[in-house]
Amino acid sequence: MKTIIEPFRVKVVEPIRMTTRQERESILAEAKFNLFKIKAEDVLIDLLTDSGTSAMSAAQWASIMIGDESYAGARSFFRLEKTIRDLTGYEHVIPAHQGRAAERILFSVVASEGKSIPNNTHFDTTRANVEHVGADALDLPCQESHDLMSDDPFKGNMDIEALERFLAEEDHANIPLIMVTVTNNSGGGQPVSLANLRAVSKLARAAKIPLYLDAARFAENAYLIKLKEPGQGDRTVRDIAQEMFRLADGCTMSAKKDGMVNIGGFVATNDAEAAQNMRNLLILTEGFPTYGGMAGRDLEAMATGLEEVLEEDYLAYRLASTRYVARHLADMGVPVMRPAGVHALYIDARAFLPHIDPAEFPGQALSLALYLEGGIRTVEIGAVMFGRQDPETGAEIPVEKDLVRMAFPRRVYTQSHMDYVVEVMAEVWKKREQIPGWKITYQAPMLRHFTAEFAPRGPFMEAE
Repeated sequence: MKTIIEPFRVKVVEPIRMTTRQERESILAEAKFNLFKIKAEDVLIDLLTDSGTSAMSAAQWASIMIGDESYAGARSFFRLEKTIRDLTGYEHVIPAHQGRAAERILFSVVASEGKSIPNNTHFDTTRANVEHVGADALDLPCQESHDLMSDDPFKGNMDIEALERFLAEEDHANIPLIMVTVTNNSGGGQPVSLANLRAVSKLARAAKIPLYLDAARFAENAYLIKLKEPGQGDRTVRDIAQEMFRLADGCTMSAKKDGMVNIGGFVATNDAEAAQNMRNLLILTEGFPTYGGMAGRDLEAMATGLEEVLEEDYLAYRLASTRYVARHLADMGVPVMRPAGVHALYIDARAFLPHIDPAEFPGQALSLALYLEGGIRTVEIGAVMFGRQDPETGAEIPVEKDLVRMAFPRRVYTQSHMDYVVEVMAEVWKKREQIPGWKITYQAPMLRHFTAEFAPRGPFMEAE
């Protein structure tokens, strides 16, 4: 059949509170025009993130009921540990309550001032945790990634030649690890090919530098390898994922993405000494090493989710849902990044709003317009998230791209919800010339996008 249906039935429903445009105007003003500060109940369709927003399965809820809440040595931890070991091949599994906690523990142990961490593209919390310990977060995206509208299938790849040059020029003692983010979230949710990962692994092992994956969306990356990479179509997604992990020496993971849970994460590694140091830090800040800041029920749900996410019927539906929206947006002329990823769509805000100067945050402007028009919450990935101010002049330091990410929660929304998203985007597209630029009136020194406050530089969109 041509139609790819949701491979599940809805068993529990949660009501959505409908809001009017007038209400949303007041909500935005009260939140100082920061969508992170809006109450979830005031959002109609929440595409802010796919992190921790999944609908858990009946099997996951059943797993929760058998969670072992023992402080030390809980049965649920050992089930999770076996699940992760079987998938990744890594000996040491260190649970944490989410991905950024796993990142903090890893980089606090292996990195310090003067060190450098190359990555295809660091995500915001990864970069913040690297920089928090004084290290340099170096992005080495492939050249194909700079063309948002090209159909290159693996625009998430690392630039191998740039990595070679970096390794030739830098003292290897100052490179505690190399990291590859799969899929490349900040790079538009684009996948990393197996060939690219093999090349990075070969360079890392020749230089005797550990390679780690940021594996938040490992299953989605493996599925795109199966579909797009020559020679991989006959393999199972699980088999491809296992090879991805075995090309590396460890990983961090926010299980709130491809772990299909509302909370949870881990670090896994083959480095016994680093693992022991990480466990010591874990005890100080997260909890005992067999629960890592989570309840036993969370460990059980995570173990089940890591198995369910590799089901290929689920992954086919997930990709079809994203492509459905992408096709409709492209047909109306919206500059949606190509090719469509799995977990999200990325809109080129500069192309959408060419009248807004990049220093006036076109990504933030588009995100606010989508909420005002239809109650859809998205997230800016551009100058607000990654930009900084010059400490001497106060001027914004430019970033390469201003994107708006529409991240789709797993197993939450139906096709009619997606049709509504398309309709709202169509209205915003028609009114795009009415959308003003914005200025920041308050910002924190790190991760400013979570708490920044804004003011418009002109009248906002008018209602028809």
